[in-house]
Amino acid sequence: MSLTIEAPMFQHPALERAKAHLGALIGYDSVSSRSNRALIDYAAETLAKLGAEVAILPNDEGTKANLIARFGPAGVAGVVLSGHTDVVPANEDTWLTPPFAADEREGRIYGRGACDMKGFDACVLAAAGAFAKADLKRPVYICFSYDEEVGCLGAPAVARWLADLDVPPELAIIGEPSEMKLITGQKGKIAMRAHVKGTSGHSSFAPEHVNAVEYAARIISAIAERAKRYQLEGPFDNDFTVPHATMLATMISGGVATNVTPDSCSFTFELRSISGMDAEGDMKALLDGIDADIVAKMKAKSASCGVTWERIFAYPAMGEARGSVGFERYAHLMTEWGGKVSYGSEGGVFETIGNIPAVIIGPGSIKQAHKPNEFVDIEQLEQCLAFLDDLTAELEKPL
Repeated sequence: MSLTIEAPMFQHPALERAKAHLGALIGYDSVSSRSNRALIDYAAETLAKLGAEVAILPNDEGTKANLIARFGPAGVAGVVLSGHTDVVPANEDTWLTPPFAADEREGRIYGRGACDMKGFDACVLAAAGAFAKADLKRPVYICFSYDEEVGCLGAPAVARWLADLDVPPELAIIGEPSEMKLITGQKGKIAMRAHVKGTSGHSSFAPEHVNAVEYAARIISAIAERAKRYQLEGPFDNDFTVPHATMLATMISGGVATNVTPDSCSFTFELRSISGMDAEGDMKALLDGIDADIVAKMKAKSASCGVTWERIFAYPAMGEARGSVGFERYAHLMTEWGGKVSYGSEGGVFETIGNIPAVIIGPGSIKQAHKPNEFVDIEQLEQCLAFLDDLTAELEKPL
């Protein structure tokens, strides 16, 4: 009787380091409402020990920070590896294991942020030793940001810092989960809140009042009509799953009792735009039209009534990097194209503020992001590490 012994599967030599870093990163409760400074300090110490030139960019309050670390020569166009450090909240009651403690089982690592996007950050930290040892002819910039999940608030400072270099980077690689497929487009977003002010009184005298909830409903109907026009008229980009801009109301609150005409109502709404359209112009035209029509009718009944528009946040769409010098230099490393995505990323910030073409490629699936029991497949981490190996070799090539 013969015994067949299967050869062990290949394991990337940096995998255990990546897993260790991922465990550490998940252990930092870096929900966007909290500080990320402890995580940034961990990453900065790791990279500085390897010889990186490290810069910390704190926010105005000093409670949060971005990190920029460079390996390789200054004064030459290089590559950005960009990852955010904040995560969405975790409802612990729905998790099988504590969300801020990494749990490895069945070929996966579970934990809040494992997929979005601490898996990528961990791989970059694990690859940093190779960056340090390599004879890089072009630099690699490791950029970790804060508050991506609540509107890409940290990334603009990173993009400006890079743009001010004597020779800025020529490509930004955003490590959002894409199953290691190349993503060449991402929608932008404008998030708004409307505060509708009417007049109140006993509901039996409703015709004498300005019903804030009813006027909010009229405004929401106008938003829905604008959304329908995008669906019918475009502009279109069929590389997106939803090939046009979208607009919708998302949350609403108003009124105090069933027998009181409501004098206030607030609701939020959003516009998700595709590259090439004038998202700011479209939003302004919509609000101007609502002011001229619906709000004017409110004021005709009572001059104290109206709508206050509040911008919550905005980030730009990411355009097409293909054809740029930076993309073409590294395109052969990113062979499987995954189209364009409707979720947000910091890619449009690098492109718009830093004039740095950007693409998305990272481990994990976006389908696992923001969910209870979030995970990243270990195989995806290995693919990311292999990609970073190839990138290192490319950066070593003579100019």
